[in-house]
Amino acid sequence: MAPSQRPRKKMVSRCNPDTERGTLVFDIAGYSLLKGMRDGEFIRSASFPVGGLDWCIRYYPCFTKKSEGCISSFLELMSEPTGTGVMARFDLRLLNQATGVSTVLIDQVKPRLFDSVNPTWGSSMFKKISELEASPYLQNDRIVIECDITVVLGTPASALETVCEIQVPPSGLLDDLRKLLEAEKRTDIRFKVKDQVFGAHKIVLAMRSPVFEAELYGPIADKQRCATITVEDMQPAVFKALLHFIYTDLLPAMDDLEEDDKEEMVKHLLVAADRYAMERMILVCESIICKRLHVGNVASILALADQHHCNKLKDACIGFMSSPKNKDDVVSSKGYKYLKKVCPAVFMDIWEKLSIA
Repeated sequence: MAPSQRPRKKMVSRCNPDTERGTLVFDIAGYSLLKGMRDGEFIRSASFPVGGLDWCIRYYPCFTKKSEGCISSFLELMSEPTGTGVMARFDLRLLNQATGVSTVLIDQVKPRLFDSVNPTWGSSMFKKISELEASPYLQNDRIVIECDITVVLGTPASALETVCEIQVPPSGLLDDLRKLLEAEKRTDIRFKVKDQVFGAHKIVLAMRSPVFEAELYGPIADKQRCATITVEDMQPAVFKALLHFIYTDLLPAMDDLEEDDKEEMVKHLLVAADRYAMERMILVCESIICKRLHVGNVASILALADQHHCNKLKDACIGFMSSPKNKDDVVSSKGYKYLKKVCPAVFMDIWEKLSIA
């Protein structure tokens, strides 16, 4: 077609998406303490806003059995994505603490889609542990993971246009279970705790606790037992909170309690969780208590952790007590003297660490 014959109307379309860049840094101290975490357990960095959304770095000492022998690291979208998600490209690096220069171990040049189905991207084999522990990436029991992220602003277009969109509400399962417990609908077992009685459902208790499963369905279960079980050595409020966690996977709100009372309540819940082998509840309680350690309570909490085999909490207490800024005050406290009397083996561990520190 000759130039004079071309249509006079002209429409130009351009694609020039806006982006926003940022760098996340996760400084991980106590590398050796984290090696005791189980497969699939992880820690998160603080969240960092890029592109109007919050992001963080996940660190796994061991992601799965398949990645055994490696540490794992992932970039995670913390915010709830809108629309079809958000596109971002990123890299994950380890800082060489001798040179101050970081080395790229994962370079995700092609943007990835972060959404509610896939909120994390990274590698389960981020770095071999044998190589890490013989390198300048690990210094003074500390590693530093860095991540450069570029977020594509705006909602990515879907590959297929949808005629309509059906909104799916969030799962209401836990809320339904909570209501079932609170209303005591169709309960088939009752527990007498001091002067209070609580109704529950045997199958739910057995599903959540191996101790309840053995007690209610196992070989030691008394088939002729009446439908009421007396629970000794536990306060009603603690047993009620235990049931709440069994049905909702959450500790109940404690906003009405003073800080000291809240601390005591969590200690009692830790004991209850150990009694009924509620492993996740134990870790939740350990995490809460660990954040509230101070000179006045660390010795008594260490005794509690030793008694109930809470190794992560025990290590946290010993680390706190071994700190140069804390050890003199801890050693002169009443709790430390009590600890020497009731837990002499633990005292020897502490003494060795204090002498080394």
